Amino acid sequence: MDDIPEPVREWLRTSPELARLCTQNGWIDPGSIRAEVVDRGPDGTLVLAVCFEEVVVEAAGCVGTTVPCYGRVRIRLDGDRLLGAEIL
Repeated sequence: MDDIPEPVREWLRTSPELARLCTQNGWIDPGSIRAEVVDRGPDGTLVLAVCFEEVVVEAAGCVGTTVPCYGRVRIRLDGDRLLGAEIL
């Protein structure tokens, strides 16, 4: 994630929107989030491939397992300012 601007890294760490990529109604392990720029648009947009581990809880309330999740996100930037993000 070295080539990803800090505002985008902050969005990845804190945005509830990223949870739309979860598949088991769990939550994102924030330490597992990884992203890679797969496309750069001339208008300041980035397309990121994002992956993370989703933590899944069993009926008893204990952590049961983790499930890999992945997807793509389009980010709009104006310099170092994040203008918007959408899950693709």
